[in-house]
Amino acid sequence: QVQLVDSGGGLVQAGGSLRLSCAASGRTVSRSSMGWFRQAPGKEREFVAQISWMTSSTDYADSVKGRFTISRDVAKNAVYLQMNSLKPEDTAIYYCNMGVAGASSPGNFWGQGTQVTVSS
Repeated sequence: QVQLVDSGGGLVQAGGSLRLSCAASGRTVSRSSMGWFRQAPGKEREFVAQISWMTSSTDYADSVKGRFTISRDVAKNAVYLQMNSLKPEDTAIYYCNMGVAGASSPGNFWGQGTQVTVSS
């Protein structure tokens, strides 16, 4: 069984920064890539970023390129999302995902989500 625990969300003013963390435990056979998705109220879930566990190659949604950075710590079984220059439109619940294979192909394992609120 895989368990993903998201943390690090909060309330921040526009232009500020937050760092999200995702701690993974349990079965790791699906850990080919990990990523972050987000869902704002009344909107569909959308892809934010992903990172290959093996190669550390990354991919980002156009809306966050240049502002967000995804990274992983193999020793700690953790994935991070550094979010800079935050905008009100970044407000959403952010979910860690294991096994993601692209923007439209999330894996089967999800964190519980962490709320990010950006005030204008």
